[in-house]
Amino acid sequence: MKKFLLILVCGLLWTNVLHAQQTQYSVFEFIKVEKDQLFDYIEFKDLTEKVYRQALNDKRIKGWDFWKVQTGSEQGEYQYIMVTHYDDPVKMMNGLDDEAMIEYTRIAYPHLSDAQIRTLFKQSIAIRDLPVRLYMRELASTNDNFQYKPGVLASFDLMKAVEGKFSDYEKAEIEVFKPIHQSRINQGMMGHWSFLRAALPQGSEASSTHLTVNLYKDYVQFFNAQAYEDMNQTAAQRNAVNEGLKSRDQKWIYLANLENVVR
Repeated sequence: MKKFLLILVCGLLWTNVLHAQQTQYSVFEFIKVEKDQLFDYIEFKDLTEKVYRQALNDKRIKGWDFWKVQTGSEQGEYQYIMVTHYDDPVKMMNGLDDEAMIEYTRIAYPHLSDAQIRTLFKQSIAIRDLPVRLYMRELASTNDNFQYKPGVLASFDLMKAVEGKFSDYEKAEIEVFKPIHQSRINQGMMGHWSFLRAALPQGSEASSTHLTVNLYKDYVQFFNAQAYEDMNQTAAQRNAVNEGLKSRDQKWIYLANLENVVR
């Protein structure tokens, strides 16, 4: 009996470890660039891709995406969204400091001198405004084999849970909305869906508390998904959807195309 209990406890601990390892943490950076510096920033993102590929090889990150915003809110007029993925919250919070970025730049551009690398790094930082950063933890995602490649489309929906309905909102996303998105994916009308919560404590004045990411292979799939209506929903299911919508406020929506990706 004692042996059985020991095995059971070890099994539970191992399950928790595996779950922690599988949890994804992501930093979303909403970036604004002045119009006269957009061309320079195109060069910067290509440099950044090479740098983050070195960080991936060094297992400092899990992945990196660079999105060009097509439509979005009036707030900030962001042109780009940069997303860095981690498998550990400590790695996420530490991020990549300037010296690490310079070192990876040195590896990616071995023909440049140290002075040239530092100048290149300083110039790349100078052409963008300080981004708005969101530190997020993934709570749920659909079962799919979506391929991240340049040209795919994303809808980043920033949500704020209604005061007093925080847990109700999370339950609605996971138990009500996730199955709807999974159904769309199974029917070929969507690529991927994930639901994330702010990883850092926030006060009541926070502009958003959660984020949903909806991915599509192209605009055809995106518009087919918008026109989708499940006529087979029961009255109870429709009521659950309506109650879920009442538990959150959809603050901002950014539609963006993937330009660079590191996996």
